[in-house]
Amino acid sequence: MNKYHIAQLNIATLLAPIDSSQLSDFVANLDRINALADNSPGFVWRLQTEDGDATGIDYFGSDKIVNLSLWDSVEALHNYVYRSVHVEIMRRKKEWFQKMGEAYMVLWWVPVGHIPSIEEAAQKLNILREHGPTAEAFTFKKSFPAPREPASVPTETWGGECPAT
Repeated sequence: MNKYHIAQLNIATLLAPIDSSQLSDFVANLDRINALADNSPGFVWRLQTEDGDATGIDYFGSDKIVNLSLWDSVEALHNYVYRSVHVEIMRRKKEWFQKMGEAYMVLWWVPVGHIPSIEEAAQKLNILREHGPTAEAFTFKKSFPAPREPASVPTETWGGECPAT
């Protein structure tokens, strides 16, 4: 049984106010995409206000939106982000969001039962920006195993069987 969940934060800088006509299609899809996440295998939790999304949280500035969630594995999160209809929204991000000049997404491990705060998430993003991917704050491209769980090494690395046996 997993002792850790993967936490993820991503932020985006809006090209226009959230209630503008330019972002109306994005806003119109929020409930559908959030419901998709909520019902995806491996989903644990997401930050939201009473409105059911996080668009009203302006911790990073009024021109930014935030997504903070927990998943039972990196694979489950990756499948939701890149192998579900969520991809439809990602393909259109240039219509709604500015290109970010620095890291805007970070992953990190949290003990099961811990709900990360927005302040904790911001701290992890800053660690990634300052130090690059580490076991404390990382990305999909360069991920790390959960603490005290050995990294799985494919047997193909050694040509099948372990040479020590």
